[in-house]
Amino acid sequence: MLSRVAPWLASHKEDAAPAGISVRTLAGADTASLRRLASQDPVANVFILAHLRAAGSAAPTAGGAGVLGVFDDGILVGACWAGANLVPVQLDPEFAGLVAAAASNSGRRFASAFGPADAVLALHAELAELGHAAHEVRDEQPLMTLCGPPSVEPNADLGLGRLADFDRILPACAAMFEEEVGYSPFLGGKEFYSRRVEGLIRQGHSLAHVNDSGDVVFKAELGAVTADVTQIQGVWMNPGYRGQGLSAGYMAAVVEKARTLAPVTSLYVNGFNLRARSTYERVGFRQVGTFATVLF
Repeated sequence: MLSRVAPWLASHKEDAAPAGISVRTLAGADTASLRRLASQDPVANVFILAHLRAAGSAAPTAGGAGVLGVFDDGILVGACWAGANLVPVQLDPEFAGLVAAAASNSGRRFASAFGPADAVLALHAELAELGHAAHEVRDEQPLMTLCGPPSVEPNADLGLGRLADFDRILPACAAMFEEEVGYSPFLGGKEFYSRRVEGLIRQGHSLAHVNDSGDVVFKAELGAVTADVTQIQGVWMNPGYRGQGLSAGYMAAVVEKARTLAPVTSLYVNGFNLRARSTYERVGFRQVGTFATVLF
């Protein structure tokens, strides 16, 4: 099936796709097909599976975000979320040119692409040819899972984030974001990011230790949650408390909270962040794949 796509892409990027191959935005009627596709790897595809769990449909959102589907003779064989970010779903790299063209033609601006490294890096290469320049490419991000209790004692001080602490948690989230991507999440307005943080607190997916002095010592979020898998995101230790050996205990506590929602806990980490990788391994995480992130 795919062998006829690659040579076509090399010489006919502006032409129609090969016979039988098509790309279109998925509709509600495609929900079951998308769920079956994503369920082939519930860890790598937890983002889209969590979206389907919350939205109940593959149809575009009210804000215009949707899923691009690649079909071969009417069968869904790959997909890519196209919202604020691009997130490939079981997308063979040989289809990256088709998806990149459709994403580019949509007129949307994408902040990043993230997911399985082979698909993300192929999308990046195709988007670059279409004029979408990246300012950073993180091509090696170990995808890690823990399928049981943590290997170290959880820090009992970690609890669910509370709305009463929103004004403390929000700046901590913003500080983590700026450390990670190099710019403030409030660029262009504070409202969208604030709603995101508030929503995580309301869902019980925000985890934090706010001490008696009012400092957020540590925080993390369960950014994607299904019945099978949670994905930890936004891990941040207050700079004033770093270097004290606290991270492993807090991460163990995050795992304990996550295990009340799903049996598998996952995360992905920058390959160059050796200290974080060592901490996660100490807690019990093991690498099961490789992600990549492209920041546009």
